[in-house]
Amino acid sequence: MKLSSIFFSGMIFLAIPSLQGQQAPYKNSKTPTEKRVQDLLGRMTKEEKVGQLSKLLGWEMYEKGAKGVGVSAKLKKAVQDQHIGLLWATLRADPWTQKTLLNGLSPVEAARATNAIQRYMLDSTRLGIPLLLSEEAPHGHMAIGATVFPTAIGQASTWNPVLIEQMAATIAKETYAVGGKNGYGPVLDLARDPRWSRTEETYGEDAYLIGQMGRAMVRGFQGDVIGKEDKIIGTLKHFVAYAVPEGGHNGEGVSVGERAMRHHYLYPFEQAVRAGAGSVMTAYNSIDGIPCSANPWLLKDVLRKDWGFNGFVVSDLLSISGLNGGHATASTAAEGASQSIHAGLDVDLSGTGYGANLLEAVNSGLVETSVLDTAVARVLRMKFKLGLFDRPFVDEKLVAKKVATVENVTIARKVAQESIVLLKNEGDLLPLKKTVKRIAVVGPNADNAYNQLGDYTAPQADGKVKTVLAGIRAAVGKGTQIDYVKGCAIRDTLNSNIQDAVAAAKLSDVVVVVLGGSSARDFKTTYQATGAANVDINAVSDMESGEGFDRVSLDMMGHQLQLLQALEKTGKPIVLVTIMGRPLNLNWAAAHIPAIVNAWYPGQEGGLAIADVLFGDYNPAGRMPISVPRSVGQLPIHYNHNKPKHHDYVEMSAKPLYAFGHGLSYSKFEYANLVVDVKESAEDFACTVSFDVENKGLLNGDEVAQLYVVDEVSSVVTAIKQLKRFERKSIGAGKRERVSFQLTKEDLKLWAVDNRWKTEKGKFKLLIGAGSDDVRLEGTLELKNDYL
Repeated sequence: MKLSSIFFSGMIFLAIPSLQGQQAPYKNSKTPTEKRVQDLLGRMTKEEKVGQLSKLLGWEMYEKGAKGVGVSAKLKKAVQDQHIGLLWATLRADPWTQKTLLNGLSPVEAARATNAIQRYMLDSTRLGIPLLLSEEAPHGHMAIGATVFPTAIGQASTWNPVLIEQMAATIAKETYAVGGKNGYGPVLDLARDPRWSRTEETYGEDAYLIGQMGRAMVRGFQGDVIGKEDKIIGTLKHFVAYAVPEGGHNGEGVSVGERAMRHHYLYPFEQAVRAGAGSVMTAYNSIDGIPCSANPWLLKDVLRKDWGFNGFVVSDLLSISGLNGGHATASTAAEGASQSIHAGLDVDLSGTGYGANLLEAVNSGLVETSVLDTAVARVLRMKFKLGLFDRPFVDEKLVAKKVATVENVTIARKVAQESIVLLKNEGDLLPLKKTVKRIAVVGPNADNAYNQLGDYTAPQADGKVKTVLAGIRAAVGKGTQIDYVKGCAIRDTLNSNIQDAVAAAKLSDVVVVVLGGSSARDFKTTYQATGAANVDINAVSDMESGEGFDRVSLDMMGHQLQLLQALEKTGKPIVLVTIMGRPLNLNWAAAHIPAIVNAWYPGQEGGLAIADVLFGDYNPAGRMPISVPRSVGQLPIHYNHNKPKHHDYVEMSAKPLYAFGHGLSYSKFEYANLVVDVKESAEDFACTVSFDVENKGLLNGDEVAQLYVVDEVSSVVTAIKQLKRFERKSIGAGKRERVSFQLTKEDLKLWAVDNRWKTEKGKFKLLIGAGSDDVRLEGTLELKNDYL
């Protein structure tokens, strides 16, 4: 008996290694993704499934000390108690998170932190499911040491999707290098009320332009296949109609009809979804009484059924909790969780909207197991596609070769250059001569690094951000004297020094005054749980824009206008440079200042880029992606409002001060030789619109040719004009280039009376030019057939 027992025990002992060697299907990279998803799903408990849908605040999940970087006790507890599946903003640093250059993470430390987190997940959890780390990345990874690009409103001003795709690829590479696999962005909201605090995060007012920028960002982030090295998935924000709240109040209700939704607000998201976007974020607002985070028509019918979206949907921070909070559509948190997950919202950003509330809803029968499994499968599927199970770690040795490289910084400067819009140049004051003897540089934004970066920006090391003053100093020779006087602050009126600014101006040959706004957060400001700033009307920080800072007017704040007026009285030539996050009131400047250059928030290389334009090293060609109103009383003032045409007000013109698409150059361009060629078939048509653009100036430059279409008679009311194509083209001095656009039925369709897409027969006016109000050529397209 002893011998047989020993023999049997030996057989068991020998069998153990072979049993351990049988890898679970979900861990086998050769197993098809869908089988891996179903295998893992079948092994998970109810609690583990609910946990996979919780995305917690990530910056609390690491510890940094004398021994290095490791996981925090908070992460261990969250994993043990909540079985979490995702983290958000783990590497984020800013005043809201209270992460500084001292207690935050350098790029290499960030890679070590994410590796430590993934190691813990693989080694210390039952199923070894890695976390998906989402990071803020709208104009650069919001982490210490990353490259900072212009904010989205500036990116849109380039009218160059190819460059924006290159920029997005750079952001993806930097984010991937330190462990992020999901970048929040692009923001695809139509900004039609610049009082709204987050205008800077958008690509402006036009659906077509936004759609092209959104597609470019998705392609740059993700590449052609999800899961490639140096690529991340994007998250489209904010679904949908978030940027037109009543009164400009962030996150409040929106009343938009289905036709307007389909023609304008949904269009950019559709373009980005069809480009392969991996994730979509719901908006805080409600539409016609239904919160976006509990809207099955949006999340199921439109997003998945109509567009074929197969990624996952995530809430904005705490927006699920808003259902039984501010929106008051649910009586309990569990009911709110049920509303969201049944509507098609998969992931809870915060961990408090789902979590225990969703588990309660499942246990009480409010949520069926099949509904829970569908949401969890979407998250797991994306983790497999991203390669997290097979390649959970990053190579810490490669970080320095991918983050903040010379190449990346060069791209940041290029985007900043192309984003700059020359609004006015009376008497060809610009470009300035580098031989000018004395320049007065004045204004609150002339030498303030953080004021030119915009919201969602990490702390920056000294000297990294090139201000306008630094750019001017770098551009001119030693023979030029530069006198700098701040003059005033953006908002503070207690410490202005206008007299010294005027004195400096009187001694100068030319004055460069840099005014505008700021989205720079500081550690004195308090923040809501969502990250939006609490506005204190008694505070005097520069911040007048950025999330939470909605405005009642668009006037420049503080003593800025008084400073500009005092400088103008000196009689010296003045160049106004605006650095801002939303269109501001430029009426007085437009009437009295000879040269105006708009730079939005131009990023870390912005000062150099602005100097490049001021001194002629770069010929500006940026175009406005949003109209600049004369008064808030004109709002909304987007160029493509529905027919009929606006009539003037008693007090002023109905036209904006600067229209959508406006922008000047140091060159002059002429348009000629328009040819419209139409070929119709039973299923579709092809209309080719061709014309010449000639550079009649003495400098090489870019021209942004724009094609607008007017549907002359339609079964439903349509826009007075609508951008349908554009191209930014470099044209040498004295050279001529042929530009060609092609239109099909997709470009002219409308949401018909019978609630379906239709391209109607009839005449369409074709307007070609350099801006929505600068038409150079007109043609006609006539269709003899209807198309479905």
